[in-house]
Amino acid sequence: MEEPFEDEDGSLAVTIGEDAPARLDKALAAAVPEDAALSRSRLMRMIAEGAVFRDGQAVTDPKAKVAKGEVYTLRLDPAVEVATLPEDIPLSVVWEDADLIVIDKPAGMVVHPAPGSPSGTLVNALLHHCGDTLSGIGGEKRPGIVHRIDKDTSGLLVVAKSDRAHHGLARQFEDHSVNRHYLAVVHGVPSGTDPRLRGLKGVSFEAGGILRIATHLARHKTDRQRQAVVWEQGRHAVTRVHVVEAFAGQAALVDCWLETGRTHQIRVHLAYAGHGLVGDQTYGGKKRLGAALGQGAALGNAFSRQALHAATLGFDHPVTGERLEFSSPLPTDMAGLIEALRAG
Repeated sequence: MEEPFEDEDGSLAVTIGEDAPARLDKALAAAVPEDAALSRSRLMRMIAEGAVFRDGQAVTDPKAKVAKGEVYTLRLDPAVEVATLPEDIPLSVVWEDADLIVIDKPAGMVVHPAPGSPSGTLVNALLHHCGDTLSGIGGEKRPGIVHRIDKDTSGLLVVAKSDRAHHGLARQFEDHSVNRHYLAVVHGVPSGTDPRLRGLKGVSFEAGGILRIATHLARHKTDRQRQAVVWEQGRHAVTRVHVVEAFAGQAALVDCWLETGRTHQIRVHLAYAGHGLVGDQTYGGKKRLGAALGQGAALGNAFSRQALHAATLGFDHPVTGERLEFSSPLPTDMAGLIEALRAG
């Protein structure tokens, strides 16, 4: 059994190593045990709050010079309650342990409270569901949101319950090692034989007919609620798309997987490629399915949300190292749409 990294009184002793950075905040960030899961931003707050001591005296200057062999004591206060209120909202829990929880989110639920959605969110529900099992994220008793899916997108997401899980999951999202596949219904059928698509900047085809879309994404210049494809600024974004099933040449069920995870990435990339998601009122444009699809066209044209579902999620457990893979079946509305499109 491993020794605990903190003392019984909730403090942590850190010894400055031989090749440590010269200033306190950087030296502590390099010296604290990985299991303590103390980010540099949290260490900065602890220094400012007088929770870092040398020889019994608080050191509040993050730029204070350190020396090899000095011992600093970090006071690890219990996680504080947050202002967000717990709400008894039913959740579909796929996996849960002391460090993380995997949720199958329904369409219509916002992940995090915001000015327009102060309650009824996944975070409100998690605060109620997890209760005292939340050990604290950054010193606050709250769930650690490491990725999000849009309000009207359904499917899987993982949430940290402890600092050590939060750091470990965040690293995996940063290095793009998390396996995320989404199922979507799009207008048209993406094809490598389409000269328009082959001539589009940032678009290429890989072995097996896989469509690769690589652009930068940034906030839209005039509509701050939207994202847009850009080239000189923004953040690098890569989406891959594979056609699973085509419907009369007018629509397709596609499997999308993310190399990066930017806001609205799949929706923006597929719209840019001319294959916007069915039901997407923000990026789908005015495209409509034709009469050849019969009842499928009627359902698709009236679909009340973007037809997008986070179907697969895989990652290494940030504490145990176990590889975890989860899948979520299509929700009723998308499954019904696909059946109608098949029937024509």
